[in-house]
Amino acid sequence: MNWPAKSAAMSKLNLSALTAISPIDGRYASKTSDLRDCFSEFALIRERVRVELAWLVHLSQQSGIEELPEISGDTQAALLKIGEDFSVEDAEAVKQIEATTNHDVKAVEYFIKDRLQAFPEILAKAEFVHFACTSEDINNLAYACMLKHYRQTILLPQADQLIEALTAMAKDAATEPMLSRTHGQTASPTTVGKEIANVVYRLRTHRDHMSEAVLLGKINGAVGNYNAHLAAYPTLDWQHIGESFVESLGLQVNRYTTQIEPHDFIAVLFDAVERFNVTLIDMSRDFWGYISLGYLQQKPIAGEIGSSTMPHKVNPIDFENAEGNLGLANAVFSHLSRKLPISRWQRDLTDSTVLRNLGVGAGYTEIAVASLQKGLSKLSVNSQATAADLDQSWEVLAEPIQTVMRRYDVANAYEQLKELTRGQVIDQTTIQQFIDGLDIPADDKQRLKTLTPANYTGYAAQLAKDI
Repeated sequence: MNWPAKSAAMSKLNLSALTAISPIDGRYASKTSDLRDCFSEFALIRERVRVELAWLVHLSQQSGIEELPEISGDTQAALLKIGEDFSVEDAEAVKQIEATTNHDVKAVEYFIKDRLQAFPEILAKAEFVHFACTSEDINNLAYACMLKHYRQTILLPQADQLIEALTAMAKDAATEPMLSRTHGQTASPTTVGKEIANVVYRLRTHRDHMSEAVLLGKINGAVGNYNAHLAAYPTLDWQHIGESFVESLGLQVNRYTTQIEPHDFIAVLFDAVERFNVTLIDMSRDFWGYISLGYLQQKPIAGEIGSSTMPHKVNPIDFENAEGNLGLANAVFSHLSRKLPISRWQRDLTDSTVLRNLGVGAGYTEIAVASLQKGLSKLSVNSQATAADLDQSWEVLAEPIQTVMRRYDVANAYEQLKELTRGQVIDQTTIQQFIDGLDIPADDKQRLKTLTPANYTGYAAQLAKDI
């Protein structure tokens, strides 16, 4: 069959969840819609407007700028409210201006100057909008505020919800014994809860690193030296003025920059998110394996189909979806972390287009976390499967037996157990007969004979309960 190169319908497709090129805004739009408030073009324009307005107000509060008297409290509040109430319609107005200026930040400046028509008190001082600023003074602060908003409202709350769910699972399954599988082979038993607790501990560490990443900003001019500021007002302490402004936005100042803030802090933040995601990939693969072994079972959902031809299947699709999307997220985060801190001389534009993709890694992460939450909600421990596996693995008691033998200086303890168990079919009788023949104190013999693969779990249960 020959398909037309381009159908009439194709040329008229409007953007929707069905026609979007990226699944972030298409198939998975319902899972990522909250990110629009953090990383969309609208969000970027809004933060630029807010930064410009806050800078204007901040300048009016500095003694020594006689040409710009302090703006009254009511007018300050009204000006800042333009940013607080910034709407999609306002953003569209900025984009219309940009169509003429072909410069996005200049369009914001002109938008604000137009809005000043409603403020006679400040209208004559419109040239103090964007005063002494290079575009990157506004952009870097806008992006930092976007990241601050994302971290506070989405990233950390979602991480906390996931960690909370896993913590509850770890405690609930703290005493459920399970055969370990080091190198894919039978190994010293653990508990299901302890294995989940291991993940929780790792995630908490990475979550703290995400929370502790310092968000930086600068407003020091074209090459980072306050050149224009000092040219206009040579007696003012512009470093203090700039630093206090950056801090007023909830950011920490970077005093040493070129035209751009070098984005190292973005790399630090996303590296922490990437490590969080790597841990989730590791967990997803392990859970996939435990489902395959039957240790974990999935609750069938009415109406769901696992296979178009095999009706019995309940596939671990949520963990597979998460693994795939976490990989995509980390591919983006990795590029951002390695590209953004690099800029030719005092500035090139390669970071500009890349920064617009901050939400891509965040989007794939959010899709993955939603899948994991769904997958975890369907899981339960299959105690019959774990018990059956343990009962077929008495060879794992070779470890405690040879360790006690070493305590009492029994020669070749390891080698004796290796000969007994390696490649052999071992059951309880075999193990107990071997213990009976040992030259060790009777109390220790009896203690070893009470061990089973199901109760040889060390501190596993306690560690899981303590997580």
